[in-house]
Amino acid sequence: MSEKIEKIRNIALAGHSGSGKTTISEALLFNAKVIDRLGRVEDGNTAMDSEPEEVKRSSSITSGLFQYEWKKHTINLIDTPGDQNFFSDAIGCLQAADSAVIVIDAVDGVKVQTEESWEFAATHNLPCVIFMNKLDKERADFAQALEDAKASLQEPRPIILQLPIGAKEELKGVVDLVNMKAYTYDGSGNRTAIDIPADMQETVEAEKEALIENIAEADDTLLERYLEGEALTDAELNGALKKGILNRVFVPVLCGAATSNIGIDLLADFVTTCMPSPADRGPWTAKDGDGNDVVCAPDPAEPFAGFVFKTVSAFSGLLSFVRVVSGSLGSDGSLFNAIQEENERFNQLMVSKGKKQDSVNEAVPGAIVAVPKLKLTKTGDTLCDPARKVIFDCVKPLPLVVSFAVQPKNKGDEDKLQSSITKLTEEDPSLVLSRDAESKAIILSGRGQIHIETAVERLKRKFNVEVVLDLPKIPYRETFTKKVRVQGRHKKQSGGHGQFGDCWIQMEPMERGEGFEFVDQIVGGAIPKNYIPAVEKGIIEAAEKGPLAGFPCVDFRTILDFGSYHSVDSSEMAFKIAGSLAFKKAAVEAGPVLLEPIMEITVTTPEEYMGDVMGHLNSKRGRVLGMDSKGKNQVVKAHVPMGEFQSYDPDLRSMTGGRGKFTLTFSHYEIMPTQEAQKVIEAAETENQQA
Repeated sequence: MSEKIEKIRNIALAGHSGSGKTTISEALLFNAKVIDRLGRVEDGNTAMDSEPEEVKRSSSITSGLFQYEWKKHTINLIDTPGDQNFFSDAIGCLQAADSAVIVIDAVDGVKVQTEESWEFAATHNLPCVIFMNKLDKERADFAQALEDAKASLQEPRPIILQLPIGAKEELKGVVDLVNMKAYTYDGSGNRTAIDIPADMQETVEAEKEALIENIAEADDTLLERYLEGEALTDAELNGALKKGILNRVFVPVLCGAATSNIGIDLLADFVTTCMPSPADRGPWTAKDGDGNDVVCAPDPAEPFAGFVFKTVSAFSGLLSFVRVVSGSLGSDGSLFNAIQEENERFNQLMVSKGKKQDSVNEAVPGAIVAVPKLKLTKTGDTLCDPARKVIFDCVKPLPLVVSFAVQPKNKGDEDKLQSSITKLTEEDPSLVLSRDAESKAIILSGRGQIHIETAVERLKRKFNVEVVLDLPKIPYRETFTKKVRVQGRHKKQSGGHGQFGDCWIQMEPMERGEGFEFVDQIVGGAIPKNYIPAVEKGIIEAAEKGPLAGFPCVDFRTILDFGSYHSVDSSEMAFKIAGSLAFKKAAVEAGPVLLEPIMEITVTTPEEYMGDVMGHLNSKRGRVLGMDSKGKNQVVKAHVPMGEFQSYDPDLRSMTGGRGKFTLTFSHYEIMPTQEAQKVIEAAETENQQA
């Protein structure tokens, strides 16, 4: 069993969208003879991109998983999306891997999501290898891309293991610096060993010396022998290389071209020889019910523990993808869901082969399996043996950046719409469904406009629900700037008992964010105590619609200081109406103003786009709070009005060629400039007239 665990490799391909991750996956599978031809992303016929929305966009929107065999090793390959709209899925799947291949486009170099993948790997101590791809393309530059990687991805440092033979359209093969062998390739990925080209000999020897020095640093004994001039064997170098990768002392750089299938077999070999197995990664730490650490070792004799890192909707129902951490599973049985605190029965285990799944009889530590038809289990849940209840700290979806109000195109589809979106959120936890308390609109929030648009396409395809997207209503508020004192008097006589309520209130502004306060200063029984709550209730209900545009009123205090009553005609209802009348009168006199929600925005952009980003922020009434550098990117923090930034995602993508990203969080409310407030008030009046 331990030998089986040693032969497992869980490896994720990560990096920016368009760097060639899916094409690398395709070449790896083709070389392993599990597919009989190389598909193309542009043709929509790859093994990993199976969703129609992926085919339409020629880009991954969800992680693809494929288990295959390579040189007596079981490889669980995870092809993650590189677009920031779908990056929550990428990090969710990266946590299930034992190592990552960071793919860099040799034409464009390091981009934002490459850095994000790198940072995630650093945070989770995930060993990495860099694959410099697309070296056969026009404008490809290995040296420049390597310098970019060294500047942008500094820790751990990248070290060269391979050099390309030829460049751009003349790329022929790869020199392996560890064993000092050169290989050329035919069009089908078959390699031929050749002598190292004479014109590369000097460069190769210099890089070999640098490599030995870098690798030896991972092993003190080797370093000492090397410094004493002793020759190191290939086996010793490979051992030190594996140790250095595992401990994140350095990150090796491999190179090639996936579309030409150059260097992909060497990458596959490298994964089996130098990247860690689940046993190499060692124990994971979970928590018990009291929050204490529990060590879960990759040992089949331990109680079972694993976590669900992805959920997929299949014809037979939901598939829960589980990373087994400790213990083992048979093909059926019972599991305890430590998050939902419920038992789950299962009667089948499967492994993913891209678009299809194959049944298996067991899952050992380190295995990645799909468990169908679990009733309560969601992405991020921990499954375990009830004898040892533990919880793994799974990664959470990234922050939401856009929201849209969603309406069914066809009347009567609202219930169907809500249930269908709920099913989408089971697959994609970075989609969030909510309902606006004021407008009652259904709100769909996500990582970007493309994320939402893709969800809408899937709604139509999977559930036959067509929707209309609109920007949600801005939650404006109204408040007051003056202190006033007014009377609210309600008197009505209509046979029998009449209605009488009389109150005097002071109304004054409070500090922003303090809400509403009601103060009872009635003395001498001017208003009986049992009627005072009715006055407060009348004020609260009336304050739900302000005098300017009908938005809720906030941040004011009312002081009830006088009034009168009738022993027969007074009632709670009469005093509630009196309170309402008092508020409406005071609201008009107290200098009402409109408040707008202010968001704190953090924009990360390459330096060359800073001018456009800053200009746009200023034009939209943004106030810059500060700027900072992060690698080759600039980070800007600013306060911006929500109303100006509801559709910022496409604006930023346009300004930065898709290389900028942002987060938005609510900060506070501010008084809206008069000119802008007037537009909102006029729009509200028009809407009321049309209603």
